[in-house]
Amino acid sequence: MTVTIKRAATPAVIGPAMAAGGLLCAGPAQASFLSGEALDTAANVISYIVLLIVPVIAIAVFWIVHVMPEKIAEKRHHPQKQAIHTLCLLSLAFGGLLWPLAWLWAYTKPIGYKVAYGTEKHDDFFIEAGEKARRNELEDEHLEHLLAELDRLEQHGALTPELKLVRARAQAARSGMPSASAPRPAGAA
Repeated sequence: MTVTIKRAATPAVIGPAMAAGGLLCAGPAQASFLSGEALDTAANVISYIVLLIVPVIAIAVFWIVHVMPEKIAEKRHHPQKQAIHTLCLLSLAFGGLLWPLAWLWAYTKPIGYKVAYGTEKHDDFFIEAGEKARRNELEDEHLEHLLAELDRLEQHGALTPELKLVRARAQAARSGMPSASAPRPAGAA
């Protein structure tokens, strides 16, 4: 013997009845807390902001983001920072398509460059370190590392006259002589 239990149809009826009651009790809707001239003035101000200020901010943010790889390359003394700068400018011209490549390039360690030229740093790194050595702000360990790097550059034949001057100043700082008496390479002013 099976017993069948009948369910009441009340849940299926209650939902639509409550929705209909809510619609009948609703008051008039207000779209804005402003009305009349104040609403028109607010709409004009918002339209000027959207048409004039937002595009300027968007262009500035776009430009700042696309220059970031160049700034990162400068901070890290990347030896190919001029090429990264060029790629950033091309990325601006091509709507940002090249920006990820510039970003990745700025963070790469230039191993092939080191094999070819003997260093993975830009000349600016050595010039800044040479200035610190001239002012006696460079620790002995860093000074020895700087001189070793410059010697390695000289072995590769990549020591520019500017870097020869840096090397002379660093050697003068290591020996304790004042940097003004450091010999200047030929052609350096």
